[in-house]
Amino acid sequence: MSDESVKILFMPSGRRGSFPKGTPVLDAARSLGVDIDSVCGGRGLCGRCRVECMSGHFPKHGLTSDTENLSPFSVTEARFEERKGTLPERHRLSCHATLLNDVVIDVPPESQVHRQIIRKETEHRDIRLNTATRLHYVEVESASLEDIRGEAQLLLDALKRDWELENLRIEANVLPRLQKALIEGKQAVTVAVYNAQDVIAIWPGLFESPRGVAIDVGSTTVAAHLCDLGNGEVLGTASVMNPQIRFGEDLMSRVSYIMMHPEGAGEMTAVIRRALNDLFVELSEGVAGDLEDILEITLVANPIMHHIFLGIDPVNLGGAPFALTTTEALELRAKDLDINIHPGGRVYVLPCIAGHVGADSAGVILAEHPEQDAEMTLVIDVGTNAEIVLGNKDRMLVCSTPTGPAFEGAQISSGQRATFGAIERVRIDRETLEPRFKVIGSDLWSNEPGFEQAIGTIGVTGICGSGIIEAVAEMFLAGIVSTDGVVNGDLESQNSRIFASDRTWSYKLHSATAEGQSDISVTQNDIRQIQLAKAALYAGVKLLQDHMGTQQIDRIRLAGAFGSHISLSHAMVLGLIPDCPLENVSAAGNAAGMGARIALLDRDSRGHIEKIVRWAERIETAVEDKFQDYFVDAMAFPHKSDPFTHLFGEIPPPVVRTQQSAAGNTRRRRGRARS
Repeated sequence: MSDESVKILFMPSGRRGSFPKGTPVLDAARSLGVDIDSVCGGRGLCGRCRVECMSGHFPKHGLTSDTENLSPFSVTEARFEERKGTLPERHRLSCHATLLNDVVIDVPPESQVHRQIIRKETEHRDIRLNTATRLHYVEVESASLEDIRGEAQLLLDALKRDWELENLRIEANVLPRLQKALIEGKQAVTVAVYNAQDVIAIWPGLFESPRGVAIDVGSTTVAAHLCDLGNGEVLGTASVMNPQIRFGEDLMSRVSYIMMHPEGAGEMTAVIRRALNDLFVELSEGVAGDLEDILEITLVANPIMHHIFLGIDPVNLGGAPFALTTTEALELRAKDLDINIHPGGRVYVLPCIAGHVGADSAGVILAEHPEQDAEMTLVIDVGTNAEIVLGNKDRMLVCSTPTGPAFEGAQISSGQRATFGAIERVRIDRETLEPRFKVIGSDLWSNEPGFEQAIGTIGVTGICGSGIIEAVAEMFLAGIVSTDGVVNGDLESQNSRIFASDRTWSYKLHSATAEGQSDISVTQNDIRQIQLAKAALYAGVKLLQDHMGTQQIDRIRLAGAFGSHISLSHAMVLGLIPDCPLENVSAAGNAAGMGARIALLDRDSRGHIEKIVRWAERIETAVEDKFQDYFVDAMAFPHKSDPFTHLFGEIPPPVVRTQQSAAGNTRRRRGRARS
């Protein structure tokens, strides 16, 4: 190496320095703290350290750069191209390109260790790739008669020599595999190191497919995302209905089952773990991979699902004081949880916040980051329990409120889950009161030509959560339903859609068109179920606003599958969410699952969310004196007293029709029954 120095500038970091001619670009980068990835330790095998040599004059930096200012293409780089394909123009492997003269080097995102992964094109938050599990390729010295070190010590010494990793511990599962891996790899192996402490896996030669899974265990659905830990890419997504449903539709039903059947807790733990293992098989087969390629799992869940997954009896969560066995984040061995991934694989479970505000809410906070903004943000994850976060950079409050399963189509007369044939969109003409709707599986409205052919033999089978929200909201806007949620029975004589049903009135959305099908109507009881659910949610929001000392909400984010599919304007019409400029109301998608993915790909985010969870203030709605008063006022559409000036400044207000009181309607219906 020459004593003559040359200059190098790395972009986009802007770091620069002077180095002797002949210095490898990767060595220069490391000495300057530039973020360049490498699994193989500079042997030209993995290609992760690829960089681009810029050409031209850079007056701002006083440098002129050219590809000829780096050493000629090396034999190692040529062999790399034979194995993995031609490198793009001006691109080199930084481990084998050496400095000959001044250069400007661009480090592309895919070559950065802590690269940013774009979450969604329409959103602005990225994920910083900084995984807890890292791969390291090493060439291990062969054992000899003169050297008393064992193969495990030789491996540790190689990791210290090449990667400066010290005080490592080798997991018990690695030792039986070590000798075979060294033989098959001809003394070259790749090891996985967890948190720079534990050697958890080993492969012969160069291994480049580390994978992890981010999981959201919901009471209804379990979703899993298989990710490449090397580049952050989502390789596959799979979901399954939570098999615990057979023990109870909602969370409290499952707790009740366990109370009556003490063995039920163990049964529920077994079925959810089995369901996860089946998902791992499905995901791995989808990318022609192996279960042992999965090295890490991150998991979010509501408190009851959290406890059941961990094998903890959740009965304490069935009543006050709703005591969690643990609120802390957990790092566990997958094999201890009967999870079938790599024997050394780890499971990170995000922290819970309170008795009914779980790790799924922690995931939502991690994904949405309300603590980073000055504006007051309301985040709601709607499920059988609505978990609510209100806050900004100064303060954060959280609570949970029992909305029940109505938003998922349960307890609704024609309700069903969101599957083919379910009504998901509804519009009602304000003059004629005639409806039109869309069903899942067809892009056509029911009044458009070809609708019947499009839905085929499946037909119109029921109405799902998003459909019942729009149906009730449209009935209110058309004057079919009053502010108090009562169907106007006076309209029965004017329109055949309104008909008497027992002692109340209902509205017919769809008439059966084939044998075996049923009419689909919205009944007075359906409306009441929606009122009860939305009032519980709104009352929870009001309590948080009281404790926060503000009535202003600048931004609303609806998380979860339900929040992604409902019409946000119709949700506000019902008073499901508070008044706010509609342009500031948006769906957050599966924010809990996204939080699990962030925790999987960025280990620093784990400490961050653990800190935020400790900082957040918990409000227990069950013991708040004002909850019942807020609940009663919120039964009205959209609310008994709160003005919705933003909403009705953007959409026409509801039609006002005269009608008899609910009591009068009931008396008139009884009279008809007697006659």
